[in-house]
Amino acid sequence: MSSSTHATLGVRQAQKLKTRQALLDAALRLLEEQSLSSLGLREVTRVVGVAPAAFYRHFRDMAELGVALVEESLGSLHVMIRAVLAEQQEAEEVIDRSVEAVADHVRRHPAHVRFIARERHGGVRAVREAIAAELARFGEEVAAALAAQEVSQGWSAEDVRMLAGLYVDHLVMTASAFLEASPEEGQAIADTARRQLRLISLGRRHWRAA
Repeated sequence: MSSSTHATLGVRQAQKLKTRQALLDAALRLLEEQSLSSLGLREVTRVVGVAPAAFYRHFRDMAELGVALVEESLGSLHVMIRAVLAEQQEAEEVIDRSVEAVADHVRRHPAHVRFIARERHGGVRAVREAIAAELARFGEEVAAALAAQEVSQGWSAEDVRMLAGLYVDHLVMTASAFLEASPEEGQAIADTARRQLRLISLGRRHWRAA
């Protein structure tokens, strides 16, 4: 294959990826005002400026687009929280950093957070299942980080997973609370989140399985 053919294929692939991302971005903007179950692909393609038939070069249907948005929405939060938990810090510092990471994520990606909050219990089954699977994977990542900490010595794997689930549920709940909050309300939400996490941390240090 000639270099010119390679270059042509590269340009086409780049354009395909650009169009795919444009469809995701357009859907995310439209989903700020409605649920995925009520969104039609013609609305999305109209915003992007492509023919409806072009949609199917990238996604089988709107459910598959929704699943892609789930991966996009939760991926960066995974990385941030995993990095915080991996650091060897005192519990207070980990709590503060975790709450700051969630608040920063909401500030930078409000539409993604709103999408997850709305669709977690929404009407598109494939998307609900994708969110549940991503949060379960998130929980496993958090559990692995918690298991490596000295305070978890002697804990069963089941109890560590239970603790990780508490952290993940709390972080998702906190992210949703940050969404519509004013700066003053955001500070109160952050303070409450820190106190709640400290309560979980205190319970962790004194936990004894029945």
